[in-house]
Amino acid sequence: MGLLELEGLEFYSYHGCLPHEKAAGNLFTVDFKAETDMEKAAESDSLEDTIDYGKIYETIKREMSVHSDLLEHLAGRIVRAIAAEFPELGDFSVRVSKRRPPVSGPAAWSRVTLQHRKSCTQEK
Repeated sequence: MGLLELEGLEFYSYHGCLPHEKAAGNLFTVDFKAETDMEKAAESDSLEDTIDYGKIYETIKREMSVHSDLLEHLAGRIVRAIAAEFPELGDFSVRVSKRRPPVSGPAAWSRVTLQHRKSCTQEK
């Protein structure tokens, strides 16, 4: 097993509950981390033997273009889309961060991380 990571994916999007968030938009970053079997790809050097992280990026990009009021909802949609499109993945996590969230004091980022546990979903 190994870790596949995409970190610091940047999107300018219009997620949020407040009217000014929906109108002005904000910078969001997404981080993705997955456990996956890399043994075959480590031997073959062939894209067919691994997860194409370019396709994972496109899945995340697609979900980032659909409005959500809550970061939790946005992260949940990304997790569900990745799980559906890449069933061969093991456990993975998605972290969505919003720059300068609308709070009453200084805050650089607000973040939500959701985890997908393959072993839990297979038992249901």
